[in-house]
Amino acid sequence: MGAPGVATVLLVDDSASVRDSLQRTLARAGYTVLVSGNGAEAIEVLRRHGVHVVVADLKMPVMDGMKLLTSARAFRPDVQFVILSAFGTVEKAVEAMKLGASDFLVKPFRREVLCAAVEKALRNWHRRVDAEAEAATPGADCGIVGRSPALRQVLRLVRRVAPASATVLVEGESGTGKELVADALHRWSRRAGGPLVKVSCAALPETLLEAELFGHERGAFTGALYLKKGRFELAHGGTLFLDEVAQLCPAVQVKLLRVLQAGEFERLGGTHTLRTDVRLVAATNASLEAMLATGRFREDLYYRLNVVRIHLPPLRERREDIPLLAEHFVALYRRRNGKAIEGISGAALDAMRDYAWPGNVRELEHAIERAVVLAEGPVVGVDDLPAGITGHEHAPREVRVPLGTTLREVEQRVIERTLAQTGGDKTAAAALLGIGRRTIYRHLDH
Repeated sequence: MGAPGVATVLLVDDSASVRDSLQRTLARAGYTVLVSGNGAEAIEVLRRHGVHVVVADLKMPVMDGMKLLTSARAFRPDVQFVILSAFGTVEKAVEAMKLGASDFLVKPFRREVLCAAVEKALRNWHRRVDAEAEAATPGADCGIVGRSPALRQVLRLVRRVAPASATVLVEGESGTGKELVADALHRWSRRAGGPLVKVSCAALPETLLEAELFGHERGAFTGALYLKKGRFELAHGGTLFLDEVAQLCPAVQVKLLRVLQAGEFERLGGTHTLRTDVRLVAATNASLEAMLATGRFREDLYYRLNVVRIHLPPLRERREDIPLLAEHFVALYRRRNGKAIEGISGAALDAMRDYAWPGNVRELEHAIERAVVLAEGPVVGVDDLPAGITGHEHAPREVRVPLGTTLREVEQRVIERTLAQTGGDKTAAAALLGIGRRTIYRHLDH
C-alpha cells in the first residue's frame, strides 16, 4: 500500500462539480478514488472498503467533515483525514488537527497542494500502522500475531522461560500455534545460535520413531544400510521440539526419560553411550493427565516434561485477535498470489468474529488464503469466505426487549444472546459482559 497506485482515497463533498474535479486530480496522481456526497454515506463506504485517506469538505449536510472525522475514528482509527474548507480559519484548522486530521486546506488550492497533502497523510498512515503492528504483535518476529490479553500473557511467559534450560510443555488445541511457541523459545534463548530440530511424533510409525530420535548403526535392522544420527544428536547445543508427544509408545518413553535425566543414550544397534546437550520443548493437544490415569503415559516422564507448562488459548477465547490475524494473512497471501487486495470488509470481519473456529488459527489462515484467491474486487467480502463460516446461522448482534420487561429477564436475554455469540463459551461471555462466570451460571440455573 506504500505506492500511490495501490492507495485508496475517499473523497467526500456535497458538490458534484467539486467531487468530479478533485477525483480527476487524484486519479491522475495514481490513487484509487472512491466518492461520497455526504458524511453518513462516507461512513458506510469506510465500513466496506479499505480506505487509507479521506479528503472531506468541512461544510456538508447530514454530517459535516469534523463529525465524519470523529465518527470514523471510532472504528477506523488508522484512516487519515485531509479537511477542506472555503471558509478556513485558524481556529477551525487547530480544531481539525486536535481531532487528528493530517492537514487542513483552504479552498481554492492548487492541484499539487492537494496531492502533497494526500501523500503526507499516506505517510502518516504507514507510520501509524507500522507502529501499531510493532506494539500489537510482541511475538511477530516468530510469526505469532495478536494483542489480546490472553496471548500477551503467553508471550510474557515465553520471554521469561526462553533463556533458561528447563524443559517446556506446550499445551493447546490443534492449530493454536504450538510450533510457533517452540520457535520463539529457541529464538529468544541462549541456544539461538544452535540448531532447532523438530519431530512430529504422530507423523512416524512406532517402528521408525525410535530410530529417528536416537539414530541407528549400520545393520541395526533390515534396511539399515548406513549409520544414521538421530534427532538428539543433530540438536546438540540447540533445541529439540517434540510435537504430539502424547503419541510416544512406552519403549520410546523410557528412552526419552533417560535422555532427560542423564543426557545420554545409545543408537539402535549400538553399544557406545552418547551424550547430548539439548533443550527439549514438547507439545500436545491431548490431556497427558488423563493418559496418566489410564497408564498410557509414564508419570515420571510427565513430570520431567512438565517443568514449565505453557497453555495456548484457542482462538474463540481471543476473538479480539481475529481482525489482526486476518489482515496478517491477507497481506501474506496477496503477495504470494499477486492479488491487489486492500483489506477485508466489515461484514466479513463480523462473520469471522461470530464463527467458533474449531480449527483455530490454522483454519483462519486457510480460510483467508482461499478468500484472497477467490476475491474479484479490492476487498475480501463475505461471499469470498468458506460456506462453513458464513453459512451457519448467526446469532443476532442486538437484543430488543419490550417496555415492561423485568430487569432480571433483560439480564437473562443478554446473557443468552452473548453465549450464542461466543458459541457457548462462558469465560468469553463473562469477559464481554464484564461480569463473573458465577453470575452466568446463576442465570442459567434459573
